[in-house]
Amino acid sequence: MLFQEAAANTNGYMIAGYAVAFIVMALYVVSLYIRTRNLNRDLTTLEELNKAAPAEIKTAQTPKSRPQTCNQKGTKIAPCN
Repeated sequence: MLFQEAAANTNGYMIAGYAVAFIVMALYVVSLYIRTRNLNRDLTTLEELNKAAPAEIKTAQTPKSRPQTCNQKGTKIAPCN
């Protein structure tokens, strides 16, 4: 008959594929854990710096406004009247 040969045995490839997939997922989870730990460490450091900063530094000062310059067409080249 035509199709009497057995199917190819690919169990090893299937196991290798699952192993690679699980290793990649584990590395991703470890990466997320390390990133979260570093972010929490940075947050703690920033909070400590914020507590230690003087009050003058904490308040933001607005920059002084410059006089607007314009001509009759509205482009900025000469002081407005």
